[in-house]
Amino acid sequence: MTITNDSTDASVPAPAQRISLPDLAPEYYKAMFAVERAARQGVDPVLAELVKVHASMINGCAFCIDMHSTDALKHGEQNHRLLALPAWRETSWFTARERAALALTESVTLLTQGHVPDAVYDEAAAHFEPAELAQLIALIITINAWNRIGVTSRLSPAAAK
Repeated sequence: MTITNDSTDASVPAPAQRISLPDLAPEYYKAMFAVERAARQGVDPVLAELVKVHASMINGCAFCIDMHSTDALKHGEQNHRLLALPAWRETSWFTARERAALALTESVTLLTQGHVPDAVYDEAAAHFEPAELAQLIALIITINAWNRIGVTSRLSPAAAK
């Protein structure tokens, strides 16, 4: 079997953006950036990006996956860990603290699949001081809001490049 790279293998164009919230809801969009700044206060930048990438993968937000994986790499994250996020439980590459944050991210992101179980919350609380945990929760909620903006309006990383 021979695999060729001809014109039929050309890239698919980015989907058309549906709506521009920065243009049509500018005050809301500015407020989201303020919430973002407040949510990431005191959260380790690498952990913050892991959480953002993981939630974005769960939510299928290509724009946010691209943005936050790029940011994670800039902060020193390793590519193999980013690629393994969907299977983080199956690797030894994440610390207990990161694992607690990733589990909490999944529970908050997938609220309709059992809410946030006490065991998940308690594990996160065992690894984060109360103020850190509050910031982590704020960060998870915020990336979920950004994902909903990106998916609904059809933001595309291909269009941004």
